[in-house]
Amino acid sequence: MIWLHVLVIIAFILLGLGCLFLVVMQLPGTWLMLLLGLGAQLLDVYVVVPESNGAAGWWALGIGLAIAIIGEVAESFAGVAGTKAGGGTKRGMLGAFIGGIVGAIGGSILIPILVVGTLIGAILGTFIGAVIGETTGAKPKSVEESLKPAAGASLGRILGTTIKMLCAIIVWLLISAGLILSKSGG
Repeated sequence: MIWLHVLVIIAFILLGLGCLFLVVMQLPGTWLMLLLGLGAQLLDVYVVVPESNGAAGWWALGIGLAIAIIGEVAESFAGVAGTKAGGGTKRGMLGAFIGGIVGAIGGSILIPILVVGTLIGAILGTFIGAVIGETTGAKPKSVEESLKPAAGASLGRILGTTIKMLCAIIVWLLISAGLILSKSGG
């Protein structure tokens, strides 16, 4: 059944590649990839190559899970950290966080170009959210004073998305390698 093993690997590699596009679009592609990897691993170990314990695949999934968590944490806090580095307040950090999410959704709708609209929306939303956060509240800053924290938030968002994408690529490569190596028993 080596052909079926190869088919499972090819299917995961192609579907995993699609998951990478989801990550760029600010969707949970890494988590979907982990679920696909788990499904492929279970299929491989219990149906396709039952004589294998699939240890390499299980290790790859475990390490991939840890890397996915690191990517999520980095993305979530990068915009916030950028706001803080630019001298922003907690209100500006919250605005950057919410603005990034709203911007990603809005950008996907307003600029219906795959990936581009989402990224532009997330970056602009982070910037606008930080400005709104800094210019409102008990001790509001002027728009001019809020530009530095907002720029920091946008740069942080770009950095966070980049880190998350790199983590997703590593997860994809790890699970692919784990599936390939599981044929030999791990």
